[in-house]
Amino acid sequence: MASTAAAATTSRLPTIIIYTALAFLLLLFISRTPTKPSPHRHRRLKLRSNFTFTKHHDPIPFDPLVADIERRREDKEWEKQRFDFNDTGAVGAEAQPEWEDFMDAEDYLNDQDKFNVSGRLLLLFPKIDVDPADGFVTEAELTDWNLHQAENEVMHRTQRELEVHDKNKDGLISFSEYDPPSWVKASENNSPYDMGWWKEEHFSASDADGDGLLNITEFNDFLHPADSNNPKLLQWLCKEEIRERDTDKDGKIGFKEFFHGLFDLVRDYDEHDHEHNSDDSMETPARKLLAQLDQDGDGYLSDTELLPIIGKLHPSERYYAKQQADHIISQADADKDGRLSLTEMLDNPYVFYSAIFNDDEDEEEYHDEFR
Repeated sequence: MASTAAAATTSRLPTIIIYTALAFLLLLFISRTPTKPSPHRHRRLKLRSNFTFTKHHDPIPFDPLVADIERRREDKEWEKQRFDFNDTGAVGAEAQPEWEDFMDAEDYLNDQDKFNVSGRLLLLFPKIDVDPADGFVTEAELTDWNLHQAENEVMHRTQRELEVHDKNKDGLISFSEYDPPSWVKASENNSPYDMGWWKEEHFSASDADGDGLLNITEFNDFLHPADSNNPKLLQWLCKEEIRERDTDKDGKIGFKEFFHGLFDLVRDYDEHDHEHNSDDSMETPARKLLAQLDQDGDGYLSDTELLPIIGKLHPSERYYAKQQADHIISQADADKDGRLSLTEMLDNPYVFYSAIFNDDEDEEEYHDEFR
């Protein structure tokens, strides 16, 4: 037993050494960090604008503390617009400041005495560096971290939606209780509402246990089908693609219908920065992909044959989490080894508190993940 214990102790030594070194760096950093950031390092952080239903994908908040502040702000606006409820706030993994402690969230974020960006990175680094805990943050670790933050935010909004629609307050949603969002009702012809979104078929596909009611997990799938593992819902999503893309209304997708729309979405998913090519140059790869998907060889795609690419047509939160992780690493990875050290993170703190994906934006205008 003594030899086993000694072996276990030896196996833990590398991790102990790593985090002892990190602790030393933390103490050294604190001892040398000025109370206020130097002017050339300061960039004003902002929360995102007030909550609205949007169809684009917002950047994922990197810091759970900032995400909590943002959710509190959203909840206040939600309460004003929709209904009155007791706001208990989101439960975080660590102590969070009370909203009443500061009148303006952005002033709180930009007050070095309250919110030290580099100090937050020192705290969060060992929470991200977990698989393995080797003193480096990899793309996979950062993707998992981003995904966890996104899932918390999505579930928070789903819970709030459930409270709005759960008329009898039993924690479940029936189809008769659900009322589609106003932007769905206001949509013109050929909108998602007309095509089947938010209708009973969508609701039934989300009802995994078939009891006629949606619990919080099923309701979350209903609102975010791209992130669901429910086979019925994924099949419904494929049927909706057929219904929306089937311009000649023959119940299937021919080459022209596939080429003009679906193929571009698949290509965008696979090649984020692909150059714009002419239709002629892309027709051959498009026909090749259609042939690969066309299992019965009839030259058309059915809803079942769309299943292999449905995740590319409707990217999941993991896709966006990885996209953001790739962007962050590309900006902060000074030695280009594909991973981030604590030093690289501390040298580029605002990379983690901003997410700029649109190169067409005015470079003089600062865009951050909190807007």
